[in-house]
Amino acid sequence: MNSPMIAIAKPQLGEEEAAAAREAILSGWVTQGPQVEAFEREFAAYVGAPYACAVSSCTAALHLALHALGIGPGDEVITVSHSFIATANAVRYCGATPVFVDIDPRTYNIDPTLVEAAITSRTRAIMPVHQMGLPCDLPRVLEIAAAYGLPVIEDAACAIGSQIGIDGAWERIGKPHGRVACFSFHPRKVITTGDGGMLTTCDPALAEKFRLLRQHAMSLSDVARHSAGRIAFEKYPEVGFNYRMTDIQAAVGRVQLGRLSDLLVRRVEIAATYTQALRQIPGLVPPFVPDYVRSNFQSYPVRVTPEFPLRRDQLMQALLDRGISTRRGIMNAHQEDAYKDAPATGLPHSEAARDRVILFPLHPQLTHEQLDYVIGSLRELAEPSLSVSGRL
Repeated sequence: MNSPMIAIAKPQLGEEEAAAAREAILSGWVTQGPQVEAFEREFAAYVGAPYACAVSSCTAALHLALHALGIGPGDEVITVSHSFIATANAVRYCGATPVFVDIDPRTYNIDPTLVEAAITSRTRAIMPVHQMGLPCDLPRVLEIAAAYGLPVIEDAACAIGSQIGIDGAWERIGKPHGRVACFSFHPRKVITTGDGGMLTTCDPALAEKFRLLRQHAMSLSDVARHSAGRIAFEKYPEVGFNYRMTDIQAAVGRVQLGRLSDLLVRRVEIAATYTQALRQIPGLVPPFVPDYVRSNFQSYPVRVTPEFPLRRDQLMQALLDRGISTRRGIMNAHQEDAYKDAPATGLPHSEAARDRVILFPLHPQLTHEQLDYVIGSLRELAEPSLSVSGRL
């Protein structure tokens, strides 16, 4: 196939986003103004949350959520190592300790059966991750958290548009079901603002605190100050952060949010095509989606077993040689030097997922021709195993 590299991910940005950014620029209000307020309202309405607060990244959102809930030095937060390192970093930013538990090997999400044993007198929160857009077993996590009086902070970085069955009804991740849910708008995510994040909550006091802390704890917002009919001076009652989202980003985000339904349809279609094809290729195990969730397929993880003629890294290189970009399975924080001393009680499934999983190209701009090429390449590379199984 003589064409440019098939990308693992690609944001879908066009003239509408460019026009929205241009309008924000020419308005003269380019940071945390009316576009940010509108984006927050629209995002909250989409996920079904009473409150949403836009920030500069999902890392900022996670840190803000933990900080606002009073997590600090000496505290512990139960989470997974099997996530982008920002999950663990946000805990460390507070001076707290991430306590890692293993994942369910089928879903790559936190294993709820391991959470209770990890709770100590220092545990102050549980932070599950909806990994690669697949919701975790949130009802079970919430049940454990409620029994111990612990808040749940959902790392929903990848999960915009994903759904979970709660009490017999489908609800979008971000409603939220715990105290806070945190989202990312990085270019690798389903919708993007270049970078950026969002917190959602049902708690009005927390929402107010998020808005205060994201702008150095300034008591008077920019919107209020600029619309005031009389001179007004802000105060700074506590130490806050510079976690603001710009109006330029928010303007792009509003257009992206309007595209979301179509983007999800295409992602699900591509995932279904992959899954159907992989069922005919021994040694490549497609992602498992429990019947109580609906994934947005932010990524498409495939486990490479010994039945496949190539090891995972060999397969990645063979695909790269054919112009197909892939990525390894999700990283583990505990296997990085920064977290070599973090508490972990054996994480075999997390380590196996990092070393044996490959992520295939999946984004709405992936053409039918490109998808056929990727699948055809996998079939060719699997030929020895297909011959053994009698399928050739």
